Amino acid sequence: MASFKFAAAALLSLGATSAWQTRTSFISSTPRQIQKSAIQTASLYRNPHALHKRSSLSMVVTDPTAPAIGKGGMFTASNAENRRVVPEDVRGRPTMKIVYVVLESQYQSSMTAAAKRINAGSDNMAVECVGYLLEELRNEDAFEQFKKDMAEANIFIGSLIFVQELAEKVTEVVQPLRDQLDAVLIFPSMPEVMRLNKVGSFTMKNLGQSKSVVADFMKKKKQEDGSSFEEGMLKLLRTLPKVLKFLPSDKAADARTFMMSFQYWLGGSPQNLESLLLMVGQDYVAPIKESMKGKDKVAVEEPVLLPDKAIWHPVAPDIVFETNEKYFEWYNKEFCPDAGIDPATAPTVGIILQKSHINTKDDTHYVSLIAELESRGARVVPIYSGGLDFSGPVEDYFYNSMGKPIVDTVINLTGFALVGGPASQDHKKAAAVLKKLNVPYMCAVPLVFQSFEEWQASELGLHPIQVALQVSLPEIDGAIEPIIYAGREGATGRSVPLADRVNLLADRAMKWANLRTKKAGDKKIAITIFSFPPDKGNVGTAAYLDVFDSIKAVLKQLKAEGYDVGDAPDSKEAIMEAVLNDPEARISSPELNVAYRMSTDEYYELTPYAKDLEENWGPAPGNLNSDGQNLVIYGKQFGNVFIGVQPSFGYEGDPMRLLFAKSASPHHGFAAYYTYLEKVFQADAVLHFGTHGSLEFMPGKQVGMSGTCYPDRLINSLPSAYLYAANNPSEATIAKRRSYSATVSYLTPPAENAGLYKGLKELKELISSYQGLRENEGRGPAIINSIVSTAWTCNLDKDIVDLPDLETYDAKNDTLERRDEIAGKVYAQIMQIESRLLPCGLHTVGVPPTAEEAIATLVNIAQLDRPEDKIEGIPRVIAASIGRDINDVYRGNNNGVLADVELNEKITMASRAAVRALVDQSTDANGRVKEVKNFFDEVGGIFGSLLGAKKPWTQAIINAGFPNVSEERLAPVFAYLEFCLKQVVANNELPGIMELLNGQFLMPAPGGDPIRNPDVLPTGRNMHALDPSAIPTTAAVEVAEDVVRKLLEKLADENDGAYPESIAFTLWGTDNIKTYGESLAQVLALVGVRPVADSLGRVNKVELIPLEELGRPRIDVVVSCSGVFRDLFINQMNLMDRGIKMAAEADEPLEQNFVRKHALEQAEELGVSLREAACRVFSNSAGSYSANVGLAIENGGWEDETQLQDQFLTRKGFAFNADKPGMMEQQADLFKSALKKVDVTFQNLDSSEISITDVSHYYDSDPTKVVQGLRDDKKKPMSLMADTTTANAQVRTLAETVRLDARTKLLNPKFYEGMLSTGYEGVREIQKRLRNTMGWSATAGEVDNFVFEDANDVFINDPEMQQRLLNTNPNAFRDMVTTFLEANGRGYWETSEENIERLQELYAEVEDRIEGV
Repeated sequence: MASFKFAAAALLSLGATSAWQTRTSFISSTPRQIQKSAIQTASLYRNPHALHKRSSLSMVVTDPTAPAIGKGGMFTASNAENRRVVPEDVRGRPTMKIVYVVLESQYQSSMTAAAKRINAGSDNMAVECVGYLLEELRNEDAFEQFKKDMAEANIFIGSLIFVQELAEKVTEVVQPLRDQLDAVLIFPSMPEVMRLNKVGSFTMKNLGQSKSVVADFMKKKKQEDGSSFEEGMLKLLRTLPKVLKFLPSDKAADARTFMMSFQYWLGGSPQNLESLLLMVGQDYVAPIKESMKGKDKVAVEEPVLLPDKAIWHPVAPDIVFETNEKYFEWYNKEFCPDAGIDPATAPTVGIILQKSHINTKDDTHYVSLIAELESRGARVVPIYSGGLDFSGPVEDYFYNSMGKPIVDTVINLTGFALVGGPASQDHKKAAAVLKKLNVPYMCAVPLVFQSFEEWQASELGLHPIQVALQVSLPEIDGAIEPIIYAGREGATGRSVPLADRVNLLADRAMKWANLRTKKAGDKKIAITIFSFPPDKGNVGTAAYLDVFDSIKAVLKQLKAEGYDVGDAPDSKEAIMEAVLNDPEARISSPELNVAYRMSTDEYYELTPYAKDLEENWGPAPGNLNSDGQNLVIYGKQFGNVFIGVQPSFGYEGDPMRLLFAKSASPHHGFAAYYTYLEKVFQADAVLHFGTHGSLEFMPGKQVGMSGTCYPDRLINSLPSAYLYAANNPSEATIAKRRSYSATVSYLTPPAENAGLYKGLKELKELISSYQGLRENEGRGPAIINSIVSTAWTCNLDKDIVDLPDLETYDAKNDTLERRDEIAGKVYAQIMQIESRLLPCGLHTVGVPPTAEEAIATLVNIAQLDRPEDKIEGIPRVIAASIGRDINDVYRGNNNGVLADVELNEKITMASRAAVRALVDQSTDANGRVKEVKNFFDEVGGIFGSLLGAKKPWTQAIINAGFPNVSEERLAPVFAYLEFCLKQVVANNELPGIMELLNGQFLMPAPGGDPIRNPDVLPTGRNMHALDPSAIPTTAAVEVAEDVVRKLLEKLADENDGAYPESIAFTLWGTDNIKTYGESLAQVLALVGVRPVADSLGRVNKVELIPLEELGRPRIDVVVSCSGVFRDLFINQMNLMDRGIKMAAEADEPLEQNFVRKHALEQAEELGVSLREAACRVFSNSAGSYSANVGLAIENGGWEDETQLQDQFLTRKGFAFNADKPGMMEQQADLFKSALKKVDVTFQNLDSSEISITDVSHYYDSDPTKVVQGLRDDKKKPMSLMADTTTANAQVRTLAETVRLDARTKLLNPKFYEGMLSTGYEGVREIQKRLRNTMGWSATAGEVDNFVFEDANDVFINDPEMQQRLLNTNPNAFRDMVTTFLEANGRGYWETSEENIERLQELYAEVEDRIEGV
């Protein structure tokens, strides 16, 4: 009960009969009574034992979420009938019927009260009134009832209708009735809904189209100060008299009525809405006007309005304060002393409120949080704004007269973006305002479209529309912690606090404020590192991060800023040894350093949810992170800094658990670790170190955690900073939303060209010789014979289909053209390998790239055209200088045309030389770029250009053999590269970490691929994903259509011109963020539907492309979405499902519409409707991630391939259905039935940093062998991959991609030597790629034998290399030996007995080393 303590106590002391019946307003009590009661309840809170003695309190304190309903959908189970008012006795009065549609329910009680007051007190009219929440219109029954009500209505009122498909539904019903309605009042909404407005002769028909006084005014205000539509409307109200002067008098009266109506509506109280209804009724409703002839009109009261912005406090004697001086005069001198708050030392929390809740007196949820914060000894400054731009009130009220911030934390309780709300946002302005204030900024969310029960029962959690508007958009401002704190009561629509969430929000706000006010030397910081897969050789795993070197840098920075780091060592090796034990123990003991042993008694006492874990894991301590008696915390403490190792999921090696459709709870050891951090070590903040751990992937809701979700339970009140790779915004967003972490982005290592080695290098030299001697009949053919022979040695016969036979071919007997063709195809293949980008080594936090590394990144940035910024890529400008289009050059290169392969290589070298010339001018003697020199600012540059000298980069291109290149056309791309260079070398990672630990605001930045989107740089900022409603962008759709064309051409060529009927697709969250929805757009393009943007530029609907325009059949798809894609892009899943069903329902010939063909067959086979049979969008159940195939392979916990295939089908077989989008339904039969028709499996590679053997995700979700097992003919589908990592996008087979990846990474000395230079972590990175390569054998069978054979030669058969690996990280080397043996044992690698015996001997030797024998 204690968790609901204060909210309930406050409500009880106010005389509410039940804490959840909020019909009485707080304002109805006298301020003095409330103040007194708040003080009593504060003291009650400070004596927790008193809570259990107060029986009256026990009666009230019931959790409103307790009644769980069945598997509720996402759409509101609330009912418009609760909002229907019918006059009991008309008394002969004319009745007007009002229908209203609103986004949120706070107007419900005021409208109901206003209608009842008129029915009781007016002699001239009676009112029938019914209201709908916007989301209710998705429900067919509700929509039909809405149509019926509208057919009888006199007046329609709509407000905040900003959801495209629902705006269309409203327009569809209201538009045909507009002429017969007496008035239509639409307050800020989508333009097409605003155009329905009608008050007499006043309309907004031309809104957004042509001239209108209102529109002109709005446009002018937007230009002047960036106002949103609603801001414009408010300003229009203030300047109304001036505007009305310019209108004819009848129009002026009607326009005035509309504006007065808007003022009444904004006023929101029952009195204001009563005046609105009386005014409109007597002036515009025909029967009422008729009955009032000869009578005096009722004099309507002026709107009773609160100021546009002010400070509000529920117990203040004045309703609001317009200056903070007046507020603090009352608050510090009267309220705080009585409440036991010391104004001089108390932390201060700024709170942002929505004015409509104060107007409508629907403020219980606000009062509850204010009371909780004050009971913890904090001061509060609750502010509101009349519009949707809160930046003004923040500037006005959160600073003192000296301009110094007076708040330590800010909580935005509106759930909306700081500037612009749900309509149009100005994120740059918001971030600038928040950075100036420089305190943590939390954005909490009230439930709008769901009741408590629905949210509690929903596995998805928060409604997708709310996620888009009230989670994604605030994150772009820099907001953290989207905690649900309130909902609404079904019957009255009033807001109700959710007590345990309000408690959590107050606790977390206080902890963030504490980071700001506590002395650095007293703060305790817990650095949490990961070990994945769980093994001593894997401690400190993080994508592309040198973890221990980075920890060294962080410890140094903490020490410099006054934190107590005790005797922390200042070398990477010493820190590593302290956590792993000394070098001997690292080898001789599987145990890490034990920091704390927690008895089971202590564990159960401190971990309130420990009993819930027993269902999965039995009683504590269990056998994970335990010594049999105690739970064991691994790590090492230095002063006030603890470096701890987060335990793993715990089920990695258990085949049965891996098969479960839903993930298991954390084990006792995992829970004990976070209990230790919070309650034993008493950390002030935790710093999660690198991408990524397991906390954010624990079971629970997707977004909008409840108190029973494990990420919420584990992190509880601990502020969390999380270092995340800048190229992984999708999983970083999961960490933000599910584990309440503020993320700090870090750079991934710069990508360099893979280069060539051994036989590949020899091939390039042979081709170079051939180019000079191709017409020499003696030497030319001899060189071609050597090229063919070496190509076979390098296994290129797998990639070059018509490479001549080694035994029978002699180039002497061939034509010059054919010899050129062979040289061209081999050259194209090795150039593909050489130019492939690979990240070299690992990144250390706080170490910016060298000049050389910066060049590598800039060359890649310079490749791409950026039409939206009017920037042409360098290759395009160079190609144009010799009269060629770069796309034609790429095409010739891909087809192995020798001249084009040479030209492409020459253009690439010229681009690199030009970029080097740019970077060289800013490089210091140490090979680093400290300060970027602007060439145009240099005096010499100015004189040089006056004398006609070329810029250094232009000269470099001329020297490379392109004398006619246009300096003018190069100017935009080099100005852009200069800006990018500044971003690349900026060093903000350590400062970013420290800003969070010091309780400051960390600037937001997008995550993604720095090459496609250099705005990702500089790193060290709070990473966010993108506005999900913005994808797919027009550019992404164009690229997608190009890839789909290439894909279908390739498939038709290889299949006698026939198209595939069905393609299995995998969609990833990060890829779609980086590419702005390219792979999502590919799915739509295959089906033959196109995404359509609404009038605010948001992509919310799709339309069918006619077959004539498409020019090919509609291809069926089976889409497997990653769990992260599901969490981030549920609205896009909706879009795909609607598009696919549209195609299935199109009455078209079956040979031209494979979607319809298959859906009809499945409907008959499964006995379901066509729409149900057309479900093609699948993922995990909510709160679960991955098929666990990767976990099984990484940990060896699998029997055979059948187990892996069963895991895939069980865990990924949850269907998304736009007709009931509140849940992911298990539809295994439908999933199997769709997969068995698949001809091709397809994935996208979009970034050079993460390729198919770098992570297990790609093969974890690959269905190739699954499909083969399901197909009636047992034929393996073709596996393809689209590679859009460079400007020259290509579609390759999976086998080609695996070979390319192996040659450029695993087998490439540049890669493995780069990794080994980082030591311990590097061995692990090499082993990871070998293990992932075997993963592709297991799921797709697409790994050539030579890959394992060559890897064995490099790492095992070379005694020197063998010893290096063994000495550097014996545990990881043991895993490598195991992987080779397993690949052979499972039939993926055929090799000599000698090799296997050597591996078996080595395994025994390494085991002995590790065990210390």
